[in-house]
Amino acid sequence: MLTESGIFVGGGGGGKSYDAPQELLLKYGNRHGLVAGATGTGKTVTLQILAEGFSAAGVPVFLSDVKSDLAGLAVAGSADHKLHGAFMKRCETIGYTLEYQSFPVTFWDLFGQQGHPIRTTVSEMGPLLLSRLMDLTDAQEGVLNIAFRLADEEGLPLLDLKDLQAMLVWIGQNAADLSLRYGNIASSSVGAIQRQLLVLENQGGTRLFGEPALDLADMMSLAPDGRGRINILAADKLMGSPRLYATFLLWLLSELFEELPEVGDPDKPKFVFFFDEAHLLFDGAPKALVDKVEQVARLIRSKGVGVFFVTQNPADVPDDVLGQLGNRVQHALRAFTGKDQQDLKRAAHNYRPNPEFDTETAIKEVGTGEAVTSFLEAKGIPGIVKRTLVRPPASQLGPISDAQRQAAIGASGLAAKYDKVIDRDSAFERLQGRAEAAAKAAAEAEEQEEKLKEEEREFKSARRYDGNTVGRSTSRKRSSRSDSLAEAFGKSVVRQIGTRTGRAIVRGILGSLFKSR
Repeated sequence: MLTESGIFVGGGGGGKSYDAPQELLLKYGNRHGLVAGATGTGKTVTLQILAEGFSAAGVPVFLSDVKSDLAGLAVAGSADHKLHGAFMKRCETIGYTLEYQSFPVTFWDLFGQQGHPIRTTVSEMGPLLLSRLMDLTDAQEGVLNIAFRLADEEGLPLLDLKDLQAMLVWIGQNAADLSLRYGNIASSSVGAIQRQLLVLENQGGTRLFGEPALDLADMMSLAPDGRGRINILAADKLMGSPRLYATFLLWLLSELFEELPEVGDPDKPKFVFFFDEAHLLFDGAPKALVDKVEQVARLIRSKGVGVFFVTQNPADVPDDVLGQLGNRVQHALRAFTGKDQQDLKRAAHNYRPNPEFDTETAIKEVGTGEAVTSFLEAKGIPGIVKRTLVRPPASQLGPISDAQRQAAIGASGLAAKYDKVIDRDSAFERLQGRAEAAAKAAAEAEEQEEKLKEEEREFKSARRYDGNTVGRSTSRKRSSRSDSLAEAFGKSVVRQIGTRTGRAIVRGILGSLFKSR
């Protein structure tokens, strides 16, 4: 599993021999990587053995389990498995001794069903990622930025979706006054955002936003035996909302960038992040977002974080990002169409040639569990491409039972911290409090007005010695009964907009893109 300096991936060679060990050097584990290949060619096994290798080296890992196949990392493999014989034969071919074992796994689930709930706050997600998540137009994104700015200035924490919804209601009620300061705020834009928030709720967004928010330290911990913890996000249900899936993973990546300190070039990564189904991140993404992904990928390695993109085709990843992926495992690509053939040629050109075989032909011919690999060597130079037989996993290949999953969840010790939702005082409650105070003040003013009118009628009906009636004036401004509760609340609260609370809500690097400095 581990060599003296890295992770043993498999046996490599130029032709049909596989006697040259192919290893991913730990000191270059933060130089990022790519695992690509068509469905059924062995990407999941490669992902599994890489996670095993990093964990054994004391490096925590995060990965998403799209098909429930990776949960087997929590259970040791067995000689009773139907592929045990094939595994032993492969180990003999590549000179590897297989020892079955389980790994320290923490299960997470956005829906809280197959793992501990994983949450963030609306404020931490920020307007850029939320706009991407809801597919907002530029005008709608502008209104969302105003909502975040006002929340900062007014001391209104945006923690969950109802906080953001309440903030947008307040903005809509006071749009005329706010437009003088922030530009036009169209009611149609506010309404469109509210409708998209309803769609997000239906996709499960309500469970994503709230507290307690994820503490990255819980993901980056080590097991008592010193192995890195493997964090598995149950994503089979989440994949039904692909935009939510991609945005959540991008948020998590940005949080790692924001919170971790600079470490330079460590002997091994501090954390490794596998971004499965990576094409979902880039499909239809605006250039501003792709640029941010490229920036994070370029800079996060100095934080000791390695990022591996897992996808079916290298063409799914933009060139600016692809150029930063130094460690590559390319499983078979199928060339059935003209575009497939172009993608195949492009994939082959990304490797340092091996004089013993043609890379393009090898990518078409490698079988299941076999790959074309290239890992960074001394001084970070890409290694010559090799045909590689990927080693079998030490953990169980395939899903686990519900009882095994629940046992792993119970053993993590995180249930008390994350399983119960906390709904503390935030924008919804504070705006509601202001509305109630404004309504109470309006009712008291109306009551006082009625009282003064009654006194005035009594004075007018009283006769004085001079024969004149006596009137009574008041300095209190008369309020119309037709004033709505929203108008009374708006008049009370708008006067407070000019003041700053001095307490801004912190967001991640992507969330703070439009935050005032």
